[in-house]
This record gives sequence, structure tokens and C-alpha cells, in this order.
Amino acid sequence: MRGDLGAVRARGSIRVLESGRLLELSPAAAYGSPSEIGPVDLVIVALKTTQRDELRGLIEPLLGPSTAILTLQNGLGADEHLAGLFGAGRVMGGLVFMAITRTGPGEVTCFHTGSVTLGELGGPPSERTRALAELFVASSIKAVVVENLLEARWRKLVWNIPFNGLAIAEGGITTDRICADPLLAAEARELMLEVQRAAAGFGFTIADRFVERQFEVTPPMWAYQPYSLIDFRAGRGVEVEAIWGEPLRRAEAAGVKMPRLASLYGRLSQLCRR
Repeated sequence: MRGDLGAVRARGSIRVLESGRLLELSPAAAYGSPSEIGPVDLVIVALKTTQRDELRGLIEPLLGPSTAILTLQNGLGADEHLAGLFGAGRVMGGLVFMAITRTGPGEVTCFHTGSVTLGELGGPPSERTRALAELFVASSIKAVVVENLLEARWRKLVWNIPFNGLAIAEGGITTDRICADPLLAAEARELMLEVQRAAAGFGFTIADRFVERQFEVTPPMWAYQPYSLIDFRAGRGVEVEAIWGEPLRRAEAAGVKMPRLASLYGRLSQLCRR
């Protein structure tokens, strides 16, 4: 832990708030640096992709001969970056479909429990992928194993590209306002359809029903602030390249035009440089 380390050690717990219920995770094994921990079986990377330059120094003290690395980072490119640093054989990828916000020192609020999706880099799931999924399930976290990790990443972009992007570009608004505004909802849908077409350019089929489903699961989150908006408001780096830039570049390289994404990427790049 970083900024919350002192508070968590003093209290001795991490707090999770969900549906009006408080769960205290105690005792909390909290450390100030990876070197205090040493080699482990599994490293879970939950840093933003804007912190990629820190990964080597953070992960190396945790590695043993058979340590696996699971990245829960968003967008495209995180899996390949870790493979370049530590070898593709170590890397698994995961996607988190949850609405969670840090609301205090060592405290998170969960607005939507969702699930975790797991896959292997560049191949089908292995025994370790399924074993890890079983660990998540045993911890009361819904886990799904997918045959193709890259396809799953494109599917997640269907939500992330419009809702994270429009929340910032339209002046700092929450997801309920995007869904309730006919023009913004239409823009979000068009962005989703562009992602759908781009994924098809790589041989991945995203059904129309999946697109429509996003407008069913999002309104119940009420005034939810996507994590990119939270980072933007706090003056932290926003994952502009991983979520908007890299998908756009890959699509255009495959001959798929994404004019609405190109426009949104340009707006976000300018806003976040400020």
C-alpha cells in the first residue's frame, strides 16, 4: 500500500462497503514495498497503465522461478508490455467488471459486484487459469474463464470507451446523466458500434444484444463516476492511450475506420494534457 498504509496499519483492517453493509478485512497484511514481501506464487497487477514505467521495479522483488503475473489493467497493450518485461509464459490477463471506488483510507465502496474474467496471453486457458478462477470463486468473487483474452478485452471496451470517455469530455458527468440524455446516449451507442466493428476486423464477434445490454446494467449504478473521471478530477494521469489510443491505432492498422473514437481520443488527449 502507499498513501493508505499508515491508516490501515493503525486500524488493522481494510473496509469494504457494499449495499449498506460494512465488511472489515482483519488482520490486514499491508506492506510498504514489494521487497518486504519477497517471492510469491502470484502477482496481481492492479496499477493504472499510466504507471507502466514502475512495473519492473515493483514486480521483480516478488518473482520466483514459477511466479505467475495476472494483470487486471484496462484497455489494450498491458499484457504485451508485461510479457516484454518478464516473459510471455508468466502472464495471465484479467478484466474486472465491477463498480468500485476508494472512498477513504483503506476503504472501498462497491456499487456493483460484477465479476472477473480470466484468460491466457496468446493462447487458450490452461490449468493454472482454471485453478485461479476457482480461488476467486472460493472468495465469493464471480470468475469466468475465456478462450480468447484479446476478444474479451475488446468486449470490455464496449463500455469503457464511451462511458469513461464521455464522462470526462462532456464536462465531468456521471453515467446516469449519459444514459438519460438522448444525444449522449446516442453518441455512446455509436461509439459502441464502432468498437463492435473494430473487433470484427480482428475476427471477434460482439453481438448486438451485448451492446444493448450495456444500457440495461448501467442505469442501476445511478450517479456512478467512472474511474477515469475520478482520476481526471483528482489531477492524476488518465489511461488515454490504453483505453482510447491503442484501440484506435490497432483498428486503423487493420483497415477499420473509427471516426467517433478518433474525435473522442483527440478531445481527451487535449483535456488530459491540461
